[in-house]
Amino acid sequence: MDQRVFWVFASAVCLLSLTLHSSSGQTYPLTDDGGLGRVFDGIGGLSGGGATSRLLVNYAEPYRSQILDYLFKPNFGASLHILKVEIGGDAQTTDGTEASHMHYENDENYFRGYEWWLMKEAKKRNPNITLIALPWAFPGWVGRGKNWPYDFPDVTAAYVVNWVIGAKKYHDLDIQYIGIWNERTFDSKYIKLLRYTLDKTGLESVRIVASDNLWEPITVSLMLDPELSSAVDVIGAHYPGTTTVPQALTTKKKLWSSEDYSTFNNEVGGGCWARILNQNYVNGQMTATISWNLVASYYEELPFGRDGLMTAQEPWSGNYVVESPIWITAHSTQFTQPGWTYLQTVGHFAQGGSYVALTDGHGNLTVVIETMTHDHSICIRPPLPPFNVTSQNATFQLKGSFVSPNELLLCLMKLTERFCILKCFCPLQLVDGSFTLNLAEDEVYTLTTIRTGQKGSFPEPPPSARFPKAYKDNFDIRNPPFSEAPNFADQTGVFEYYINLTDPGPHAFTLRQVVMERPITWATDADQTITVIGDYQWQDMVVTCDVFMENVKSGGVFVAARVDKGGQSVRSAMGVFFWVFADGSYKVTNDLGQFSPSSVQNRVQNTGCDFNVASGMVDGRQLWKVTGVSSPKNGWAAIGTHSFELAQFDNFNVLAE
Repeated sequence: MDQRVFWVFASAVCLLSLTLHSSSGQTYPLTDDGGLGRVFDGIGGLSGGGATSRLLVNYAEPYRSQILDYLFKPNFGASLHILKVEIGGDAQTTDGTEASHMHYENDENYFRGYEWWLMKEAKKRNPNITLIALPWAFPGWVGRGKNWPYDFPDVTAAYVVNWVIGAKKYHDLDIQYIGIWNERTFDSKYIKLLRYTLDKTGLESVRIVASDNLWEPITVSLMLDPELSSAVDVIGAHYPGTTTVPQALTTKKKLWSSEDYSTFNNEVGGGCWARILNQNYVNGQMTATISWNLVASYYEELPFGRDGLMTAQEPWSGNYVVESPIWITAHSTQFTQPGWTYLQTVGHFAQGGSYVALTDGHGNLTVVIETMTHDHSICIRPPLPPFNVTSQNATFQLKGSFVSPNELLLCLMKLTERFCILKCFCPLQLVDGSFTLNLAEDEVYTLTTIRTGQKGSFPEPPPSARFPKAYKDNFDIRNPPFSEAPNFADQTGVFEYYINLTDPGPHAFTLRQVVMERPITWATDADQTITVIGDYQWQDMVVTCDVFMENVKSGGVFVAARVDKGGQSVRSAMGVFFWVFADGSYKVTNDLGQFSPSSVQNRVQNTGCDFNVASGMVDGRQLWKVTGVSSPKNGWAAIGTHSFELAQFDNFNVLAE
């Protein structure tokens, strides 16, 4: 028979050692005798849920392209098979808001936000990448006055299908899956109507993931309702803890961990990712795993800071960090592809850890091994029960179509805490078609016939640096590449570039808050709109901004300093907030939410504070000054409005000491 060559691609979250022995206490077969397991659907990352890629778009070249290569370029870094994005709903959905394609019922714009750009960049690198979309929230009009999107399922279905049509029409993007999620349950009527609406608009190829949240009660409903079952292609679970439920298996549907990981991307986070990538299939028969999130590209002090596969949170410096989960991902993605099939011979090792094996059906075989210990692989959720992993010898016996060659070629990738790489090539003799590995704790190996994998690299990015202490933006961009202004992280409401074609004066180009109705969202967002910017460690600063209240009767706006919370905690944000209202009044508060509804009309406002004194000015005239400002001690600068209302901001300046 033709001689085949195996490669071993191996790394450790800490320090790795790999040896081969001629004997072992435990033997594990690798065979396709008796058939194969489930079809592999891929490994992916999730941009959104929400605003987790916000700062990525502001990186200058070549650093932005380098980050994208580490995520999506085949045989380079993570080499992701799947990109899942949020269908923006103008609402806070964890770390910020993402703009909807339909702020209002009679409004459609398929160039807002950055998910379109991200999907195109991913496709540019990997034309075969699977694209999935999920709405976490919806504009308020979809609910017709209710904070629930499914009472009018025809409206919601049309809203989602419009997004899919827009993706193809304006960006030539084919969306392959649409998820259906809410935090409470699922709506079978809506699922059926969405399937009908997709089909009648020529989108029969778009598949539905439902519920993109929990195994139950959707699994039982699928077995009881044939029409619902025909509408749903995939059952998706969030943070399943590597297990499923028997009913899900009996549906014969694809089972995905459609949102997982969500863990700080240090070595423990890498261990979490390595463990669940294997054990989601070994324990739960899940054939796809998608990381929340794709890249930690948002202010780290927001909720779940640095929970991405890599870190890119400093566009002002160009610094980014390729974290361990990137290379953990590569162990699977660079040596498998969607459409490969799992062997039935997968499982756990006698002394802890797990292994999976996949084949392309044409003679190629990839085996991925992980020996993550409990304390080195804790994910943020769900709780991880105790277990033990100890070093061990494991002998693999190749059978069936995979009868081994006489010689095994070994390639070793050795990763330390700094992720260095070592390659060596050692011709090794196999004994009766078997080989033995000495598996230490907290290691990851890939054994494969695929020879194209590599550890891609670029020159070191610029060093890390704090946000500049002197920052200004006049928003004067006629054709902005994105609807968001650089570095502003919207937390409630949506702040977009705005061109006033009827006013060619000095304020023709502004940043405008555009959401006029509270969105439908699961998050506890604020009653006020707010966007934050800057360095969370700032203490003493002066924030200046021109403002224009479009509601001349009840409008209100603010500038703020030392804002200490954002994301899903934004409602309880503290800081120094200087409010002015259209009726000529003003107010100073220590928090975002507790103020009396009143109003001032003025175009220029200015607020500043040092550790003990805060003061505010309007049109150069000081209105107030207070002493003893000691809490919070630090935070971002911010602008916003006192309700969901139209307002414009221009000539933003911040000077921190």
